[in-house]
Amino acid sequence: MRVVLMAYGAEGFEDLQAACETAGHAPVAYVCAASRDGAAVDEVLAAMPPGPDLLVPRSPQGLTLSLAGYEPDIVVCYGIPWRLPASVLRVPRIGVLNVHPSLLPRHRGPMPVHWAVRHGDEETGVTVHWMDEAFDSGPVVAQRGGIALPDDLAGDVVFAQVRATIRALVPQALALAEDGFAGTPQDESLASYEGAMGPESAVIDWSRPAREIHNLVRAYRFGLFAVPGPLALVRGKWVSVLRTSTSEVSGVRMRCGDRPLWVTESVPVPARDRWLASS
Repeated sequence: MRVVLMAYGAEGFEDLQAACETAGHAPVAYVCAASRDGAAVDEVLAAMPPGPDLLVPRSPQGLTLSLAGYEPDIVVCYGIPWRLPASVLRVPRIGVLNVHPSLLPRHRGPMPVHWAVRHGDEETGVTVHWMDEAFDSGPVVAQRGGIALPDDLAGDVVFAQVRATIRALVPQALALAEDGFAGTPQDESLASYEGAMGPESAVIDWSRPAREIHNLVRAYRFGLFAVPGPLALVRGKWVSVLRTSTSEVSGVRMRCGDRPLWVTESVPVPARDRWLASS
């Protein structure tokens, strides 16, 4: 098949490229949904293999004509921040597959692993589904769970498992797509959507339940934030909370809405107002 890959950064393309090679396909083009500073584009150029062209559109609206020139059979997306219009979705002969690191229909949206942790899920996984004009709502082509989210998790370990699962699952999805599999519709009664974790979740409210606060700290452990953990007032000083415990251990005992929580690791930060003003 003539395959076009669409992703946000070098790691996403590496995983999709490896999956295509496993499936016996050589991508004809990359589409980089890049940041404005161009850093992602430079990383992709440095990492991409010889052969495919690199397209860097400013918006999804400009993709229709450029994609059509490659006469793709299928487009495979991973981690793009755009909702693709129908004009783009109609270009490939078979359709557009999207790779989403959650067990859809649960945790649609841009930060699914973070939200799985924040909701206290015991595991996550990867779903490959047909893309439609909504976010992460198309029929499921292939899905695999089993990525554990232990209480004392390590973000690097979890994302390494996510990447390995993508490389194993996408070849299965490509084979099913080539055979004409229309996918299994998602159960909308089980669907959830969460957006980015913004400033409203960046400061701990000690009146909330202990487990909820504990999971918020765990979610921040993955990064993507201006400070490494949510901010909190502890013993009269603002700190970034890196690790907590729901059972009694050595640390600072904080009273929460339902029971105590122990802050076991934190780092000092500037005052809350100054940090929020700069974020």
